[in-house]
Amino acid sequence: MTEKGIVAGDDGLLRCAWQGNLDDYRRYHDEEWGRPVTDDRRLFEKICLEGFQSGLSWLTILRKREAFRAAFAGFDFDQVAEFGEADVDRCLADTGIVRHRGKIVSTINNARRAKELRQEFGSLASYFWSYEPGAAERPTRVTYEAIVANPTTPTSTRISKDLKKRGWTFVGPTTIYAFMQAMGLVNDHIEGCHCRVLVEEMRGRLTRPVVKVA
Repeated sequence: MTEKGIVAGDDGLLRCAWQGNLDDYRRYHDEEWGRPVTDDRRLFEKICLEGFQSGLSWLTILRKREAFRAAFAGFDFDQVAEFGEADVDRCLADTGIVRHRGKIVSTINNARRAKELRQEFGSLASYFWSYEPGAAERPTRVTYEAIVANPTTPTSTRISKDLKKRGWTFVGPTTIYAFMQAMGLVNDHIEGCHCRVLVEEMRGRLTRPVVKVA
């Protein structure tokens, strides 16, 4: 019997159902989602795009991702931190992205806060991976029911509170947990998904970044 929340693709492989067997969404599920990320630019990109997703679907953001990258200097937060009002106006005129002033301004603000975080911890990766949840916080089996019942976790709430204290915006606990899922701080591929074992192996081989004291 197939686990709830799992669907078979036309290639015969079982996957988390949320990808809907749409070509681009399926590639994202298979090749990106849940794979552990320690690259600062990718981490910054994802946390910003999760903020843009608020009130929308991730598929909408995914399909605009290249336009977002063009608008925000490839999410190089050193560059984005230097954006001014002219850049806000440019982004607001860009039909390829989500034209929401608050989220655009938030991205620029968060780039400045990201520089501060890097200065303190050595990298964004060392900061975020220091919050990797222990086994006690994780379900015994990752099921559809467990995922649906826990859109936030104690860790995502802690990260959210700490980032807000540091001046970050659009970083609520639900947004942060989606970020954790996507960046591999947890493996939420459902039991039975063909990616689950692969992602777990990748997490097992990962050298966790450590905080570098200046």
